[in-house]
Amino acid sequence: MNFGQWVQTILYMIASIGALLVGFEMLSHNVTKLANKELKKLFNKTSKSRLAGVGIGTGATMIMQSSASVTIMIIGFVNAGIMSLYQATSMIMGANIGTTITAQLAALSGSGNGFNFGAYALGFAGIGMIIVMFSKKEKMKTLGYALAGFGLLFFGLETMSNTMKTPAVKEPISNLLSGISGKGAPFILFFLGIVITGLVQSSSLVTSIVISLASAGIYIGCGKDATSLNNNVLFLILGTNIGTCVTTVISSIGASTNAKRASCIHLLFNVLGSLMFMIFLLIYKDFMADTFVKLFKRPQNQIAMFHTFFNVVCTIIFIPFVNWFVKMSELIIKNKESNQEEVTYIDERMLKSPSIALHQVRKEMFQMLEKANGALITALDAFIDKDDSIHEKIDSINHELDLTSKKVVKYLVELSNENIVFEDECTISSFYRTLDDILRIGEIGDNLCKCTRRIVREEMPISEFAVSGLQEMKSRIEQLYKLTSNIFISKNISTLNEANTVEDSIDNLRKELVDSHFDRLNRGECNPNSSGVFVNLVNNLERAADHMTYIANNVDEALRQRKKQLVK
Repeated sequence: MNFGQWVQTILYMIASIGALLVGFEMLSHNVTKLANKELKKLFNKTSKSRLAGVGIGTGATMIMQSSASVTIMIIGFVNAGIMSLYQATSMIMGANIGTTITAQLAALSGSGNGFNFGAYALGFAGIGMIIVMFSKKEKMKTLGYALAGFGLLFFGLETMSNTMKTPAVKEPISNLLSGISGKGAPFILFFLGIVITGLVQSSSLVTSIVISLASAGIYIGCGKDATSLNNNVLFLILGTNIGTCVTTVISSIGASTNAKRASCIHLLFNVLGSLMFMIFLLIYKDFMADTFVKLFKRPQNQIAMFHTFFNVVCTIIFIPFVNWFVKMSELIIKNKESNQEEVTYIDERMLKSPSIALHQVRKEMFQMLEKANGALITALDAFIDKDDSIHEKIDSINHELDLTSKKVVKYLVELSNENIVFEDECTISSFYRTLDDILRIGEIGDNLCKCTRRIVREEMPISEFAVSGLQEMKSRIEQLYKLTSNIFISKNISTLNEANTVEDSIDNLRKELVDSHFDRLNRGECNPNSSGVFVNLVNNLERAADHMTYIANNVDEALRQRKKQLVK
């Protein structure tokens, strides 16, 4: 082989790896985008049942094609305090089973005596892009990109396998990888699996490459003249299982104590499972020859089936010891001296799944709405009781709301940079408007404190009529808040008309109170000095009700925009 041919071959290898990486990313990203609602439903069904947790973890990983991504999301849920370590542990175990689907897909590629699925799967790359080019609907375009990624994945595997079969390429690579033999081979390959997977941050990708090499007749660690697989290649697979933990360990940096414990559980599970199988394979040296080599003809199927077998067996063995994993993580990761960790629903680990991320943002904003309404009601009660001592508390709440709002805005901007669907764009736009409404409600609470400060400082009297009117307005605002908060968190607009009716009644009550106040003022029944304070107060309360209604109508507007897009 001359120099030009060597360069061409190297470029083919680089292209095949590139196609494999692009295909893997396109398939994973677009299938996740396509199945966002299903993923949200899966993770919302957090259950105390261990088997249910395993099933959820398996299903989510089969959809996302990445156990690391799913585990990172699980760590995010634990960090947000909406999933317990107990629930997270069983889901992490399930994620390890789900990730084996990628190896099974890779094993379909390559020639054999039967139907060569991989060769036909290449066509999906073209079919997918044709769908993208000619489809106007966003979901169809996403489906097209997913199919194109699926085709590219097999294109990379087929190209790599065919390039490896070239004698000039196969011989040196085979001598290098197959020649890792002897007593030290299991440990060298185990270490290589950890390092390579840690660098590329995908055990599925490394396993797929190993399968592609086997398809080309290159049996890692089996000797130069090997005609079948032995245990050595399995040690590399075991190493990849530990290497994949690097991603989740990195993601847990700066997270809450429990989130770090979830990462620790993932590491413990993978390390113990890999070491357990490593000892077993060192003792049972003919395990591969006696089992998978006899059961399956093609080496790529033998590796893929072991990968699945290994993860399923580890889960079956360790599932009864979920509590032990949780206790071990608590022993390794101690509680912080200050056990007051900030709990937030939003987490950057969830950005890759916009539907889930937006669901968490909605929960975060719901908490903000609760705090803003709490500040408003507390300030109104303080005015009625002439209590000027709560202004610092209201200032603190508003400061907290402001900081959280900035954090949410930053998160939404980052989320907008992801490849999101139109429905999510509508939701993000409505969230920006809702954030402003929530902040205004909190600020109105501060305005009420200023009114209280003035009546206390100037010793102004509050008439029984004014107190009665304010109590009635408070009751209606609380009713409106319940309707608004339910519409916002549930996205159920069935009570929107009722909310608008209550807001109209608050507008009418404000007018009645102001008109009645001026009538009594003209009759000399009110203190003129307190007139401006009272009118300002009821106007502020009416404005707060307006902002609550805006929040409810923002939900309706987002749903309307989505329906218009679907009609188009």
